[in-house]
Amino acid sequence: MRRKIQIRTTVAGLNPHDQKARDAGLFIADSLPAILGNDITGISQLSGYRSTARQQYAVVDAPFSSKIPEGFTDDDATTLPTNAIAALIALFDPSRLDIPAPWSRQTQPFDYAGTTLLILGGGSNCGRFGVQFAKMAEIGKIVVVGGSESEMKGWGATHVLDRHGGDEAVIARVRDAVGDELVYVFDAVNPPEGQHVGISSLSSWRKGRVARLRASVGKVDEGKIVGEKREGYDLRNVLGTLGLKADTTGPFWDRSDLLKTGLLVPLRYEVVDGLDVYKVNEVLERYKDGEKVTQTHFKVSA
Repeated sequence: MRRKIQIRTTVAGLNPHDQKARDAGLFIADSLPAILGNDITGISQLSGYRSTARQQYAVVDAPFSSKIPEGFTDDDATTLPTNAIAALIALFDPSRLDIPAPWSRQTQPFDYAGTTLLILGGGSNCGRFGVQFAKMAEIGKIVVVGGSESEMKGWGATHVLDRHGGDEAVIARVRDAVGDELVYVFDAVNPPEGQHVGISSLSSWRKGRVARLRASVGKVDEGKIVGEKREGYDLRNVLGTLGLKADTTGPFWDRSDLLKTGLLVPLRYEVVDGLDVYKVNEVLERYKDGEKVTQTHFKVSA
């Protein structure tokens, strides 16, 4: 049994999966009523193995929590749990892209400098953290589709490509950047019907992997895949769930130095004072409609 910590929640953040939870029961259909929001910070109240939740309180697993370093706010820290963990699992978990985490004790050498990584959806929060983790690992070529060029390159991207002009144009831009060597793709935004872009970018002669965040609705249209993939490819589904990949995510929570040294940078956010149900649903509706949303934090208590 994992040790639990009961916290008095100070800040709770919303993400796109919260909209799917509200509208389709994602993760919570069998446990209603349920509370939305996985990105939380708060003040420790009780530690043990039988801590329970109360109103305005939450219970977190001690191995998957961390003290906020001096110089960072609760809102800074609230940008991390869901989106950073999803990107971390996508890149570093052995069952996903299987790039060794830079803080791991891998027994076999890995050629980070000679590795190329494609990230689709650089403008998404998971994509932003993906770029930061790739830079931490000192991956030699980090190719990003979408997002602000100055922001992406500031975090370590070597190539930032325009996502407009249609799939064929995007695939051509990627292939110009990566050649025919690519074996690692992190798709942070596309549903299955759009994942042929990442697959088409993979090498024709080396078996590649695509770690994808969206897999629940639809399927890949193989007729749209450009180029032969003689060695095939693997699609790997990613869930940003802390306890699901404990060996991969656990060590991350001991690395508060990543924040203090600037290797890991919290993302932008907006703050709403109090639990305003109308504002919560407004944010979720914007996610539903595919609008651009800055992560919104609700200040639950002081």
